Amino acid sequence: MPSTLEREEIKVKRLFERLETVEEVAEKIEYREPNEAASLRGVVQEALEEAGPIRVSVAAALLHLSDRTVRTWIDEGLLTVVASRPLRLDPARLHQVLHLVRDLREAGQKRDLLDAVWYRLQDSALLDRNDLQRSLAEMRQGDLQPALSKAEEEASTTNQA
Repeated sequence: MPSTLEREEIKVKRLFERLETVEEVAEKIEYREPNEAASLRGVVQEALEEAGPIRVSVAAALLHLSDRTVRTWIDEGLLTVVASRPLRLDPARLHQVLHLVRDLREAGQKRDLLDAVWYRLQDSALLDRNDLQRSLAEMRQGDLQPALSKAEEEASTTNQA
């Protein structure tokens, strides 16, 4: 009979596998049916929000890392702690990091995962910014305008007032 820890690991692994299946469907229908894809992504987010906090040892098993490495990643801010005694991790952030680690490993990256994941998370946060998304959309439409320096920007807002 599996231990409590083993049962918890199996439960989290199955949840993440189901969520990844939903994410794959959302990705496949994104261009044909963007609203439905967004709805599926919402289901994934809700499931992650409803999932309970995850033990460090379970996270380590899922990531194929040692407990010590997971604790280092916590200290570096890659993984988010939601309970300190006992130490438990945010399932949504773990799911995000798990995707990144898997992608990096598939691309052949075996070492320096900490830095690689950190850079990917920073890139992702930058790409999620509304101002950048607006600028990229304008660029795709050919609506190119030169960037203003800080002084030019301030002068422009002063003149408009």
